[in-house]
Amino acid sequence: MSRNRSLTLYLALAILVAAPFTVTAQQRPSTDQLKEEAKQMAGSMQKLSQEMVDSIFSFGELGFQEFWTMEYVTGILAEEGFDIETGCAGMPTCYVASWGSGKPVIGIMGDIDGLPETSQKPGVAYQDPLIENGPGHGEGHNSAAAVDVIAAITTKRLMEKYGLQGTLKVIPGVAEELVSSRTYMVNAGLFEDMDIMLSTHISRSMSTSYGISGSGLVSTEFTFHGQSAHGAGSPWAGRSALDAVELMNVGWNFRREHLRLHQRSHYIISNGGNQPNVVPSEASVWYYFRELDYDRIKALHEMGQNMAKGASLMTNTTVSERIFGAAWPSNMSKPLAELMHSNIQEVGSPEWTEQDQQLAQAVQEMMGQENPQGLSSEVPDEVREGNQGMGGGSDDIAEVSWNLPTVRLRYPGNIPGTTGHHWSSSIAMATPIAHKGANYGSRVIAMTAIALMNEPELVEEAWTYFNDVTVADRQWASLIPDGTPPPIHLNAEKMERFRPMLEPLRYDPSRYATYLEQLGIEYPTIKRDQER
Repeated sequence: MSRNRSLTLYLALAILVAAPFTVTAQQRPSTDQLKEEAKQMAGSMQKLSQEMVDSIFSFGELGFQEFWTMEYVTGILAEEGFDIETGCAGMPTCYVASWGSGKPVIGIMGDIDGLPETSQKPGVAYQDPLIENGPGHGEGHNSAAAVDVIAAITTKRLMEKYGLQGTLKVIPGVAEELVSSRTYMVNAGLFEDMDIMLSTHISRSMSTSYGISGSGLVSTEFTFHGQSAHGAGSPWAGRSALDAVELMNVGWNFRREHLRLHQRSHYIISNGGNQPNVVPSEASVWYYFRELDYDRIKALHEMGQNMAKGASLMTNTTVSERIFGAAWPSNMSKPLAELMHSNIQEVGSPEWTEQDQQLAQAVQEMMGQENPQGLSSEVPDEVREGNQGMGGGSDDIAEVSWNLPTVRLRYPGNIPGTTGHHWSSSIAMATPIAHKGANYGSRVIAMTAIALMNEPELVEEAWTYFNDVTVADRQWASLIPDGTPPPIHLNAEKMERFRPMLEPLRYDPSRYATYLEQLGIEYPTIKRDQER
């Protein structure tokens, strides 16, 4: 995507906003003054930030099933005067919360979904699930909405106060752990009128970067169709769909020897049949095919498709495919990263207490670190360029980054040394560590947003870089076929099973100052004999 932007137009729009407001453009503070006020205002909303972090943690909702989260977050934004649209891009838990009018249109976006089997009591330095094998926030996405909402409210109030024109849009990263929502959003046109996207993600410290990073992927399920039969009485009458699944997997595992080291591919058998004495007439396998660029992702996916065809031929079955999600690697804006980095340096790192460090070090020791260092307070001196290295994880914020200037803030909350997508990463996520990290993150986002609103030339610079560098020699194309609906059925059965267990665990901020207090957890709990 390429857009021609007129700096003159932006400057004209910035001047025309004075009339309806009590504060004129001439009276408006400088950008530095606005950023300082944004930092202070976002910091003053620490209590709301904490309540949001704790509430969404307690919901524990998986991708495409974030209904409590959607209702809770949109309720807060609606009270602040944002217009709410739900069900966006065919996804029931997707929403767009909008406020303001005119240009620039600034988006704020963070993930909201949890992960299976990561349920964990917060502030407890050993495995102790709230629900055995239940869902939880083993990445820390429960904190993102707090960052985004506090930043949006802060920016909105400053825009009102000083007569700044522009539009704010808060959009969730639905089902990011499935890498399954943002491509559908792009294809549905959710970002066509947007000028800038400020994205947020939990991390171990405060930082940002620019350029290409991470792997892209195709997430897809192959379903084989055969014929059932009695497994003992007449197995010859059947054609096992499960045999086809297993043959595909065996074939793929042999093929790995001859694939680039950069690729990452993995699978689960999502349907292996019903019971052993019935030859499975239907079986499915769900693959992620990851690589470092569009052409290689597409080629790896096509290789998997051929493997599925081969397995079907060997078993006299048929095969169908359902793509769930896809993404390119991310490509973040250098001008926006430089702007955000300057704000990171002004905000700095949270001050960690002795209790915070005790928990972190105990968790690190539990995870096998010989010399636990605790939490880091370092802030990088320079903004760094992304490095794909040997590849790895994927994030569908990438789909946005190839369609408009985008930058991602990484803010603290995770304990260094924990394992991603694991119960250990849930330990800090409803504790003062995450409370402070999220609030500091909201300060950076608010400062960045208000600077963009006050200086339209920053938006112009971001678009110049986008056109001249980001998409200069490559244009984004969807890896999901036209007409493919979002896989909103995913996790529905799991959440139907777990919601009755999660309901009594929901955080009640009207009765308890924190979720730790509601659960009766002493902070930090290092040993089991500390439990009440």
